[in-house]
Amino acid sequence: MCGIVGVFNHPQASALTYYALHALQHRGQEAAGIVSMYADGKTGKPRLGIHKGEGLVLDVFSDHTLFEKTLVGRAAVGHNRYSTTGSNSLANIQPFSFNYTGGNFALAHNGNLTNTRPLRDRLKNEGAIFQSTTDSELFLHLIARSRKSTQIEQIREAVQIAQGAYSIVMLSETAMYATRDPHGFRPLCVGRIKHETGYAYVVASETCALDIISAEYVRDVEHNEILVFDEKTVATGEITSHYIDESMTTSRQCIFEYVYFSRPDSKIFGHNVDKVRRKMGKNLAEESPVAATNERDVVVIAVPDSGNTATLGYARVNQERFPSRYEIGLIRSHYVGRTFIAPGQDKREFKVKTKFNVVRGVLEGRTVVVIDDSIVRGTTSKSLIKLIREANPEQVHLRITSPPVKHPCMYGMDFPSEDELIANHFSSDDAIAHELGADSVRYLSVEGLMDSVPQGPGINYCTACFTGEYPVEVDMTVTKLSTEE
Repeated sequence: MCGIVGVFNHPQASALTYYALHALQHRGQEAAGIVSMYADGKTGKPRLGIHKGEGLVLDVFSDHTLFEKTLVGRAAVGHNRYSTTGSNSLANIQPFSFNYTGGNFALAHNGNLTNTRPLRDRLKNEGAIFQSTTDSELFLHLIARSRKSTQIEQIREAVQIAQGAYSIVMLSETAMYATRDPHGFRPLCVGRIKHETGYAYVVASETCALDIISAEYVRDVEHNEILVFDEKTVATGEITSHYIDESMTTSRQCIFEYVYFSRPDSKIFGHNVDKVRRKMGKNLAEESPVAATNERDVVVIAVPDSGNTATLGYARVNQERFPSRYEIGLIRSHYVGRTFIAPGQDKREFKVKTKFNVVRGVLEGRTVVVIDDSIVRGTTSKSLIKLIREANPEQVHLRITSPPVKHPCMYGMDFPSEDELIANHFSSDDAIAHELGADSVRYLSVEGLMDSVPQGPGINYCTACFTGEYPVEVDMTVTKLSTEE
């Protein structure tokens, strides 16, 4: 999972990309990069400005002269990395860029391909030399090797060959391209900004990236679609659209984007995340309420920040049935990265210990209901329950606003091994509760989750991590580091 941004036709394209990446920091914290396109002052030829590095956006771009000297031009693409294929190394930091017969080209990819191994082997046999170990580089080789006569057809052919999940923003010498795979696993939206000479166009993973730069939301990049932003777009406002697969009519949007990954103030897949998460909380309270066992009220608290919105929905329904109230019982330090996406279990366990603290006066002697969005490995939950117990509550009940995660995600989430998933190690919710140190653990049902998300013609969801039903065929032997073997 990553955050991607593209800006076309703005005098401060790279600066806008920087701020948009900052808004998408939650989608990837391992590395960040920006590639801009500009005209050489002496020759007038298109050139690439490139700056990439490990760490948070604020750290990678701490030298603000970069936007005056290196990252210049009226177009740019940016990327926040969260590794799902390939190690956390400098060579794997995006955007990737190259020069081929079609000129200078840059690309930023969010998602995970499912045919990486055979594609990589085929291209190697044909003489391709890879500079990274990520699946994203495959797109560059496919585009460069295409015999199609136009760039849009080269791109279309490349994404037709690729299988799996991809939302991509690309930058050439004359245009910006944005595409989502035929199933539309990952979100991607379009915005525009009015400036002194017309409109600039922005593509981003979530609308929160549009908000920070005061861009107007225009629409989503639809599943199975390639959009072209060029001089015609600048002159007329018309965005040219191409289909990838003419036969594909329904999407399979990643439901975990609603559950956990996207920001609650974002709109993804055309719908508000906040509204969906509130409904998840309400449905969970209907299915698994908690009543007090003593004279003191039930206290409903969130695991911040991803559990905040759903907790409001849960608390509202639960207090209609039993004496209970919403409280802030956990304080999160925002100087520690999101625990789930820290690479490597050892680092993840350390971050849990430094991430949260309890409000003892809220929890002591009370029946505490802890609302979280999901349990993947159980590391965070176990440490949190232990921390909450130190405040001497009467009981601690864990309520999860999604079903048990039992299957690996091969489309861009970093839980690719069934052995890592706590739900596969225990036969019941009560057994999981005992392992985590809670009095009870209950999950939202698959039916309750599906009732929470938007429905409509052509809208379907990928629920593979919960149900094991994979929309695109996957190779279960592939791991995050398979490309480095």
